[in-house]
Amino acid sequence: MSYSLEYLESLARSYALEAAKQEKLRNKALAAEYYRKAASIFEKILRIHPDHSLANVYRDLAKGYRRRAKQLEEQCKILATGPTSSESAEEFEVEELILKERPSTKFEDIVGLEEAKQAIIEAIIYPAKRPDLFPLGWPRGILLFGPPGCGKTMLATAVAGELDAYFIHVDAAAIMSKWLGDAEKNVAKIFKKARQLYIQNAKPVIIFIDEVDSLLGIYSNEVGGEARVRTQFLKEMDGIQDKLLKYQVYVIGATNKPWRLDAAFIRRFQKRIYIPPPDLRAREELFKHYCRSLKISPDVDFKKLAELTDGYSASDIRDIVTEAHLRTVRELFKSNNIYGDPRPISMKDFLESIKHRKPSITKEMLKLYESWSEKFKAL
Repeated sequence: MSYSLEYLESLARSYALEAAKQEKLRNKALAAEYYRKAASIFEKILRIHPDHSLANVYRDLAKGYRRRAKQLEEQCKILATGPTSSESAEEFEVEELILKERPSTKFEDIVGLEEAKQAIIEAIIYPAKRPDLFPLGWPRGILLFGPPGCGKTMLATAVAGELDAYFIHVDAAAIMSKWLGDAEKNVAKIFKKARQLYIQNAKPVIIFIDEVDSLLGIYSNEVGGEARVRTQFLKEMDGIQDKLLKYQVYVIGATNKPWRLDAAFIRRFQKRIYIPPPDLRAREELFKHYCRSLKISPDVDFKKLAELTDGYSASDIRDIVTEAHLRTVRELFKSNNIYGDPRPISMKDFLESIKHRKPSITKEMLKLYESWSEKFKAL
């Protein structure tokens, strides 16, 4: 059975969040198990999509979760044998969140989303290149919101790629770990490291918080520490937004559930940008983009495919192309001619793929996003 990239990402994150929850509850063995599951899913994504633009992000997340699982398992062994005098609390390592390889994605690699790209260019790219033109300061908090699979993470990595910036990828599992110490201290360490990187290297720093509502949202069943984390984030975001300090440190938050955010945080994100599903023109370009390295039959009508996929996300379209290509590969293997080349992908392959793959976004979901955008958007 083949799973969509969106489904696998969601599954990995759910495992990571459950791991963080179990760690807060001191269930270290169970937390380690969930961290390993999350790592396995990200590794599976890398096997299926080795050339994905976010491959470096997935790779670092997988390594981080496996490292954390190993640490927790070692702690379980220590608890079983009793603590020693040499045992000391582990330090939260911000370096583990910094991508080792700078993102290579650029805005030109992202199909569509022109309004969003322009808003980000004006908020971050222009001030980074000519800060002297912005005597009143510039936005340091950018919120990208919208349905899953439409390019929020890719936009964030593209900013880092455009500026050759440091990219610190933050997720709830890395911050809300109770064993690692007070979560709010970990937040302070992240921002301190970001400022140090900018001061020492004079390069912009992007702090990217994926699923930001998991960290900064309001929930009725909070286990503890969440309120302190929100307070610390408010303090840190106020600090980087001080107009007297010209630090090139930015916080980009991405969320599929903007309505869960605390009102105080909505104000701190001066730019709030809706990332909608691709329109007709963008869908046509996405089909062409994902097919650029594949053999395509002359009968394929990309415009017709775009018309048939109204409401599909960019991730959905990628999955359609992947499934259509798989049909030709499947035929090749069944023919016992595995050393030959698959036939070109035909229009029929695409139509069959669309027939068996419904959009991951519903009209009801879109109404929620559009309503929230009308109330809070800030381009």
